[in-house]
Amino acid sequence: METEYIAERAHDVADIERNLLRALLGKRLSRGANLSGDTVVVGHNLTPGEAASLDTGHVRAFAIDVGGRTSHTAIMARAMQIPAVVGLEDISRFVSGGERVIVDGYTGLVIIDPDSKTLEEYRKKASISRDFYRRLRGEVRLPAETLDGYEIGIAANIELPHEIHTALEWGASGIGLYRTEFLYDGGEPDEEKHFRTYKRALEELDGRYLVLRTLDAGADKFHKEAVGYQEKNPFLGCRSIRLCFQRPDVFRSQLRAVLRSSAFGSVRIMLPMVSSLDELRRAKATIDDVESELDREGIDFDRNIPVGIMVEVPSTAHMADLFAKEVNFFSIGTNDLIQYSLAVDRVNERVAHLYQPAHPAILRLIATVIEAGRRQGIEVSICGEMCSEPIYAILLLGLGLRSFSVSPISIPTVKRLIRKVNMRDAAEAARICLRHERAEESQAFLEARAKDLLPELFQ
Repeated sequence: METEYIAERAHDVADIERNLLRALLGKRLSRGANLSGDTVVVGHNLTPGEAASLDTGHVRAFAIDVGGRTSHTAIMARAMQIPAVVGLEDISRFVSGGERVIVDGYTGLVIIDPDSKTLEEYRKKASISRDFYRRLRGEVRLPAETLDGYEIGIAANIELPHEIHTALEWGASGIGLYRTEFLYDGGEPDEEKHFRTYKRALEELDGRYLVLRTLDAGADKFHKEAVGYQEKNPFLGCRSIRLCFQRPDVFRSQLRAVLRSSAFGSVRIMLPMVSSLDELRRAKATIDDVESELDREGIDFDRNIPVGIMVEVPSTAHMADLFAKEVNFFSIGTNDLIQYSLAVDRVNERVAHLYQPAHPAILRLIATVIEAGRRQGIEVSICGEMCSEPIYAILLLGLGLRSFSVSPISIPTVKRLIRKVNMRDAAEAARICLRHERAEESQAFLEARAKDLLPELFQ
């Protein structure tokens, strides 16, 4: 069919075909919540709600037809510390259930019914990987400090409450991104549910900071449930801060809970998908209004709570010097910044190869935002998945980044690489990449540097 949306329904027909065959053959579909043994989850797609409901004691990997490296399924897999390969297009057509499967999250390879030689080879690789992370675990208390004495902040991105324990276990200095969308899975949470969740998180953090991102639903995250209807292009539609403005009751309820929790620890408010100064000022006015409301009610809160924004829209990156005068911090969301800047759908497997963090335009935008923050004296962090990949660490240091927020499992690897570089070499690496005209040149250069610094990661 000529219409892309209708053409995509071919996957639905394939699902019906597969379900009919299973019914006719007497095979039962296994459900993630009732797993009794080690299982690889294979499917066309996996929603955030489905991923969150899986029994992590038995799920060993994901292999999914759709998505890219920064799709929500891939992010959830990293949060669960399990291998995942997404964007396989038709893996669900080749697996009916019961097969032995190898999922290689390092190379993006899935092998169905491997022979004994291949199986033994991958058992050795798995053993090497376990040994590598076992050694890293012994380094979690070491500082993230360059050879020439620059100390770098390493916080964690988390998706679910239990990940706070994992983040602290791996040595996080705080939570640089707390995605709050999980609270909306299964229904709209009330203020008390928000408050209890945030207060519990602060208690677990024991004095460490917590950056709470306000509702970022829409696009590939609970879109229909949050917005209430389907959109032809949800990534450019009613999502994030736009949705909060259309649902002020939802926005105010969350803000009240965030402000109330600030009386119990170090909390920062982060606003997603801000694309204009008008949006920022409107959101800040709502925060001021909620603060006045709490004041009248005699409820305690941090009256100097820091407010920052996600820089994930090109318009915001280009106007970073103006935004820096009105916020306390920036957090660059590279997942969406790359998507919107390069016009590449980050969850579409057909264009996944065009999603290039090392693209010259992306590097220039990141450098612009970091410099704007430096001139204004506000903290600039990156919370996108680019920051979690060790090959980009030396580049980001060279561009001036001094605060990373990464998936918990990536913390020790990124810290180890930071401890092996000095800032002079990092700055030179950044200069070289900024001179490149093609993303492939920078990618190859950065991979070679990372292999020199962390050869054990690439074995």
